[in-house]
Amino acid sequence: MAGLLSLFRRKKNAQVCSAVIVAAGSARRMGGEDKVLAPLGELPVLLHTLYAFQDSPEITEIVVVTREDQLVEVGELCRQFNLDKVTKVVTGGAERIHSVQAGLREVRQDAGLIAIHDGARPLVPQKVIAKAVRQAAKTGAAAPAVPVTDTVKRAEGDLAVETVDRSALFAVQTPQVFDADLIRAATQKALEDGEVLTDDCAAVERMGMKVVLTPGSRENLKITTPIDMLFAQAILEARGRGKL
Repeated sequence: MAGLLSLFRRKKNAQVCSAVIVAAGSARRMGGEDKVLAPLGELPVLLHTLYAFQDSPEITEIVVVTREDQLVEVGELCRQFNLDKVTKVVTGGAERIHSVQAGLREVRQDAGLIAIHDGARPLVPQKVIAKAVRQAAKTGAAAPAVPVTDTVKRAEGDLAVETVDRSALFAVQTPQVFDADLIRAATQKALEDGEVLTDDCAAVERMGMKVVLTPGSRENLKITTPIDMLFAQAILEARGRGKL
C-alpha cells in the first residue's frame, strides 16, 4: 500500500484538506421533497452539513456540488450565513461519481487531502471528521464506519438462503478522505472503465489501495427517506438538551 501511495504523492501541502460536499441528488425517496434544502430545526439540512465542515479545524476549504436548479439558492445560503470556507458552488452530474469528479476539479491544486461527504449527512460529529482526516494523512485513504448490528441475510429473490456473519461487517459513512492525487486518478479510471460507483472507497479499492476504517457515529445518519428526518430531528433536539 505504501508503494502504491508513493506513486501519487507529489509536492502537495499535507496541511491542506479540501472538502467536497456532494448535494446534487434527486428527491425520489423523499416523496419529492428536496432533502438537502428541507428544514432541520431552524436551518436547511445542507447548512447543518456545511457548518460541520466550516467549524472543523481539519478542513481548509469547502466545494459544494449541487443541482443546476439549486445553484443560485445554495450559493446565496453560503453567503448569507458567512460560510467563508466555501470557495465554490458548482453543478453536479447525472450520477454521484460525476458530481464527485466535478468537485475534484474545483478544489485547491495544492491540497494534499480531499474529504468527500454526503450533503445529506448533516449531523456528522467533529471527532468523526478529525479521525478520518488524520488517518488518511498517514495511510492515504480512510473512511468512518460503524459495526452492523442487525442480523444480515443473503437472499435469492424473496428467499433467505444464508445468514451472513456480521462480526466482520461495517456500514461505511462519510467523509471518506483520500490523498488528493489518488482519488483524482481512481475516479477518472472508474469513469473510463464505465464503472458508476456509489462509494468513493470503491474507486481506490479498484486500484489495489486499502482503506482504513475509522470510528463512525450513529449520529452521522444519511437522510434518505422521510423517517430519517424524524431521526435527525430527534438527534438535534437531544444535542440541544446536552444528551448527546
